[in-house]
Amino acid sequence: MGSRWTMAGMEVPIIGSDSLRWIEVSVPSSSSTPSLSSTTTIDSADANASFFTTTCAPLTDDFASSSVIGNSPPTHLIWRIHKSQPDALELLELCASKEFPRTGLRITFPDALSPFAFVCENEVDVTSSNHPYLLYALTVSGLAYLLRIRSISTYSSSSVFPPDELLIGFDMRPYGPITSAAVTAAGCFVVGRNDGSVGCFQLGTLDPTAPGFVHELRDDSGFGRFWGFMSRGRMVGAVQDMVISEIHGKQLLFVLHSDGILRVWDLLCSSKVFSHTMNVPAVAGASLVRLWVGDAEHDSSTISLAVLCRHTLEISSEIIHLYSLQFSFGDRIALLLDPSIQSIPLGEVGCIDVKLTSDKIWILKDNGLMLQSLFGADGNAEHTCYYALQEDFVADQLFQSPENSSDELLLISHSIFSSAKDNIVPVVSSIFLRRLLQPGVHHNIALRSTFLEYNRHWTESEFQTLTADGLKKEILSLIEHEGIAENLMSINCSWKNFCTHYFHNWCKSNAPCGLIVESSAGAVGLIRKNSFSVFRSLEDIERLIYGSSDGLGDLVSFGLDLFDDNLDHEVLVDLLRCVTNISQHLGKTASAIFYESLVSTPVISSEEVVPHILKILETGYSSPVATFKIPELGTHVAWEKKLMDHKSLRKFSVDMLLSLHALCRKAVTWSKVLSGIESYLKFLVPQKVVQNLDAEPLLDINGSILVQATSQVAKLMFESALDILLFLSYLVNNSGQFNILPADISKIQLELVPMIQEIISEWFIVHFFATTPCESAVIEDFSSQLSLLQIDSSTGKRSWNENLGKCEFPLAFIFLLNTRISSGDQIHPHLRCLPYLHDIIGSVRNFASWIIWGKSGESSALLSHSTELALILLRHGQYEAVEHLLSMVEAHSKKEKTSESIQDTDGGWCILHHLLGCCLLAQAQRGLHGMLKERKVSEAVRCFFRASSVKDAYQALQSLPQEAALPLLDFSIVSGAAWKLHYYQWVMQIFEQYYVSEGACQFALAALEQVEEALSTKDEHHGGDPFYQSATTIKGQLWSNVFKFTLDLNHFDDAYCAIISNPDEESKYICLRRLIIVLYESSAMKILCGGQLPFIGLIDKVEQELVWKAGRSDILMKPNLYKFLYAFEMHRHNWRRAASYIYQYCNRLRTEAALRECQHNSLDLQERLNGLSAAINALHLVHPAYAWIDPLLDRYAVQDNHYPFKKAKRPVEEECNGFQPQKFHSCINIEQIEKEFVLTSAEYLLLLAHVKWRFTEIHKVPSDLVDLLIQADLYDMAFTVLLKFFKGSDLKRELERVFSAISLKCCPNKVDSSWDGDDHRNHGVLLISSKDDVVDHSPPDTATTPQQSKGISRWGTLELYLEKYVGFHARLPVIVAETLLRTDPQIELPLWLVNMFKDGQRERTWGMTGQESNPALLFRIYVDYGRYTEATNLLLEYIESYASMRPADIINRKRPFAVWFPFTAIQRLWYQLEELIRLGHMVDQCDKLKKLLHGALLKHLELLKVDSEDAISAAAI
Repeated sequence: MGSRWTMAGMEVPIIGSDSLRWIEVSVPSSSSTPSLSSTTTIDSADANASFFTTTCAPLTDDFASSSVIGNSPPTHLIWRIHKSQPDALELLELCASKEFPRTGLRITFPDALSPFAFVCENEVDVTSSNHPYLLYALTVSGLAYLLRIRSISTYSSSSVFPPDELLIGFDMRPYGPITSAAVTAAGCFVVGRNDGSVGCFQLGTLDPTAPGFVHELRDDSGFGRFWGFMSRGRMVGAVQDMVISEIHGKQLLFVLHSDGILRVWDLLCSSKVFSHTMNVPAVAGASLVRLWVGDAEHDSSTISLAVLCRHTLEISSEIIHLYSLQFSFGDRIALLLDPSIQSIPLGEVGCIDVKLTSDKIWILKDNGLMLQSLFGADGNAEHTCYYALQEDFVADQLFQSPENSSDELLLISHSIFSSAKDNIVPVVSSIFLRRLLQPGVHHNIALRSTFLEYNRHWTESEFQTLTADGLKKEILSLIEHEGIAENLMSINCSWKNFCTHYFHNWCKSNAPCGLIVESSAGAVGLIRKNSFSVFRSLEDIERLIYGSSDGLGDLVSFGLDLFDDNLDHEVLVDLLRCVTNISQHLGKTASAIFYESLVSTPVISSEEVVPHILKILETGYSSPVATFKIPELGTHVAWEKKLMDHKSLRKFSVDMLLSLHALCRKAVTWSKVLSGIESYLKFLVPQKVVQNLDAEPLLDINGSILVQATSQVAKLMFESALDILLFLSYLVNNSGQFNILPADISKIQLELVPMIQEIISEWFIVHFFATTPCESAVIEDFSSQLSLLQIDSSTGKRSWNENLGKCEFPLAFIFLLNTRISSGDQIHPHLRCLPYLHDIIGSVRNFASWIIWGKSGESSALLSHSTELALILLRHGQYEAVEHLLSMVEAHSKKEKTSESIQDTDGGWCILHHLLGCCLLAQAQRGLHGMLKERKVSEAVRCFFRASSVKDAYQALQSLPQEAALPLLDFSIVSGAAWKLHYYQWVMQIFEQYYVSEGACQFALAALEQVEEALSTKDEHHGGDPFYQSATTIKGQLWSNVFKFTLDLNHFDDAYCAIISNPDEESKYICLRRLIIVLYESSAMKILCGGQLPFIGLIDKVEQELVWKAGRSDILMKPNLYKFLYAFEMHRHNWRRAASYIYQYCNRLRTEAALRECQHNSLDLQERLNGLSAAINALHLVHPAYAWIDPLLDRYAVQDNHYPFKKAKRPVEEECNGFQPQKFHSCINIEQIEKEFVLTSAEYLLLLAHVKWRFTEIHKVPSDLVDLLIQADLYDMAFTVLLKFFKGSDLKRELERVFSAISLKCCPNKVDSSWDGDDHRNHGVLLISSKDDVVDHSPPDTATTPQQSKGISRWGTLELYLEKYVGFHARLPVIVAETLLRTDPQIELPLWLVNMFKDGQRERTWGMTGQESNPALLFRIYVDYGRYTEATNLLLEYIESYASMRPADIINRKRPFAVWFPFTAIQRLWYQLEELIRLGHMVDQCDKLKKLLHGALLKHLELLKVDSEDAISAAAI
């Protein structure tokens, strides 16, 4: 802009206007449009020449326009046609009483549209109330459409335009080529041709075939048969542009021809009322392009005209020429063009749109909006001001401008955070993210286009659902993927590239297209390609900051009339130049770092940032920073850059030195300079405005504009205050160079710096609320859902609730829902749609005043209104914002050292920490984990304790509203301890509601400390005492809460300590039961029996609860409480009680086994065996006299105090002291348990062998058990049963029966084949080696027996068990032999069995004598079963043995009765042999045996005779 151009305002984007959802509607093609027609009133020659493929020129740029409909309030209809999508027209309704619409209508035509469309009120079809609008459109192919439009919200997407709403589709190709078009609301469609002719079509009012539907505007209005070449007047240039303007009720058509002729036609009369050749300066290559006509005021007779002239030679440039057209109305219209011309050169930057009002012209260019007064509007006709576009702001925020580079951010951040280099990358990324997603910079379409360039694809609906946090995650992941996460240069380069792409897409997808000017209200709007904006005027300080440096001398013109003395003005001007010098040297990156230290978790505090910035001003960037640029720029270039930075620093230092010395000389003293600064600071303080309580909440479009404008003003105020702070700090650091007195330094440090810090804090809060997105609503958060229900159900508020978490919904919108801010013209707000330029600034002042000072504007403390703000935010679940707000207020209050005074006055300090604790606690339960959650909880605990420590805190908290979910203490409490008791209980409940047991436990313990003191004042406050419970009850409840919270934290030791500390016995036992249940469910029961807990007086209760729980629990539950009781008692050496519990377990298993499915029986039996074995082992530890249990009786019914539970270490007599134990009839001794163990083992093994059997009593063995075991080859188990249940003759009888059965199995020819030993399944058994062996009570093994695993046959099995159990019954070999021979008389007795009759006889006796199984008995068996040969051989064997005795044994043989042979059996053998001979059976064999027997007996008798004689002789001697 020119040097005399001043900045008068800036663009304010309407937040959310870039996030429209378009309803797609398509217009049917011409082939399916029955109303499409054309008039054939031209001759064939002209007709053939008139049909062109392209009737109208296509779009060369994006086109946008608007129209105003209605006036109470007015509605703007905005339409756009994009060059990238020329066949679609976007239509949007903008209403003053509503928020910015979230949906628009996109109408797709069959062909590309020309740069003409018009939407107006439906005056053609006035009876159609459902179609308030008409849309005129013209395609490049020459088809004109007239559509009836309903309200946009009534359309559905992806639908075809209803036929009844398509009034007409008219083919204008016969009248082409068309160069311009215009339309009136009454339906007169006017087109201009390239031959200069103008035609009018009555679209919508007349049928295309009706007379008068089409006519040409001609000079000879009386003649006109057809519109043809012969009927036209003199030749004129092609129609360049046309404008229809209503002047005092007349519809005038202004036509600009390419040859410079301007014609004005009265459309009502179809007559020309004015024709003039424009006196445009003749310049080669110049052409007239556009025409604009201003509004005609009712009290004026002048119309302003603007003509755009374009020069295309060499360098393209444009000029706008302004004309004044005088008019008068009488019998005829008289127009007169003023010969004077006002020219506005635009330079190379093209003109986008122009709007004329009665006294001003608005010119929209690519680089700004120009505003210039028209002829005679003011004294200076050449005075021009401009309004900055958002492109400048976005470039500045994203470090895309030359004076604000991201490299500077890298350098300054490295210098400031040199001691914390690992945190530089997060800080830099946070700065970029915050700026990228703040309203005014964030643009949905631009961001999505940027993501597409990085191959990140989303559908439009998916991208619309992304919240601010989601976008941050996506952008960060993209940046980290592109660069190296920990490398500062790499991340900075990635951010630079991303922001460059984004800014390019922002400018491309958000280019300005048109203006909206409300001349009556002074409101100006901007239509962009994919968003909408308005313009506002500047604050006074903004005018000063953004004005030229020359303009600083005229402070009065900027509204800064501070002093009466000119010298004071000059001092302030020089002072501001020094401040500007510092700001320009640092750039805007310093403020970005400082802001980040305030808004995020600080790496270093904001107080530390300022000294680092001052160090940069004094010494430059740190030396290691220069090394960063070497890889990027090269060594040589980086060295030159370093030299340039050094020169720049030296120049800055010298300039500041000279400027400050000159300033001091001009002001004489530094006190005068400081007074000027103090006066200047008053303009930076947010103004205090008393709010209009009758104003309505800003729920319409003005709210969005207000929030964005507030962020702009707050940003500038924040940066301006920071510049002053840096300037004063620079003065203090270099006070020696400038001869500043200590008193002045003290004033700076004690008065000015705190004032500036407060200003910075205030504007930071305002900017933070205006730019920070709201937190997303958490579905699981019931309080947030409830808060949403508190908002009324208006459509605007509901739609705002849906936008929580979106970038276009900052926190300030929440305040607009809950406040009444005066905005703009409160007298006639319905007369306009857009806010007035100056009204926006007024609304910003009001809004900022409300945020800082509240409604009345009377308070002077920053803390005062923060409570109301925090409550509003808490209602809507904005906990992070509350934390930022209250943390800053707390820090600010600490700086001012006002915490004590606050505590003593209004309780604000208490409320602050109370609310801060609430928001920290809410944050902790909203998805946080780990250390971050622990930190939030600890900080919340600290805040609540600090809130309770404030004097008279209860009075302050009672003043808070009930809907804030704060404690309602509706009683009068004088005692601080009594109030603290109830406050701690309330906080404890809040922590409990949020499932934060750690914090709840702390406040329960804190409440316990207050109980005694609180109850000590009980008698002093009658009528207001809330303690209707005793101290024991209150403590019991609190200790129960402590128990619950520690139990939730799995701090079982602390939970038990809470139990034993509880004075309420009933509560104590309830907690004890709960502890046992939790330990059981957590598989942590070993704590009870590990000796870790001191069972002080609770051992019986613990055991009782365990027994109660065990009796009511599923017997198959794991871990099993009976087993735990067994371990519990064993640990305490209560052997009998342990055995009793484990036996109860086994008994329940046995009784409940029948109720479960069959496949679980083996597991049940295994468990029973283990339990019975454990019970037996436990009773073995008890003295045998007391080895019995009584498991079926409640042990608490009969206290067994006389019997010891440990194994006796002393003699029984000493231990019992003469007491003889008495057992009840129901008692079970160890022998019974052993019997049950044996039976259970047998049942288990039979079950494994697929034999179903179940015992019912343990006192006697079932008769079929042993048989089943033998049949299943479970011999060991069978013998175990026999030995356990039978004694004496019964045992011998059963052994005989068992061995007889085993022997039968050794005779396969006589045994059923189903019991074949080779094919039968082998099973393991319990082994009893001898009658003196102890029974093994371990569960039976399912492996095969040793003899079976070695392949031992049935004979081997018989041998094995006969050898093992022959000691129990000596006749067992006889039973086996008789069984075998009885079963098979021809069987050959095994040698081992024969040897069992023979072994051991020769060494002790002579002959065939011996025990029950002796050779004589075997001889008798042989004889009885007809085995004569074996009998004879056995006898001969022993007779020969007797005769061949050693000499040493002859003396013993000769004793009386020393030798015995079974002569009776021998005699029977002799008789049997004779009988066989007699019968003729085996005569030879029997005769041979008889002879052998006879000879042997003769020899034996002779030997006996000799021995007898010798014995007699020896006796005689």
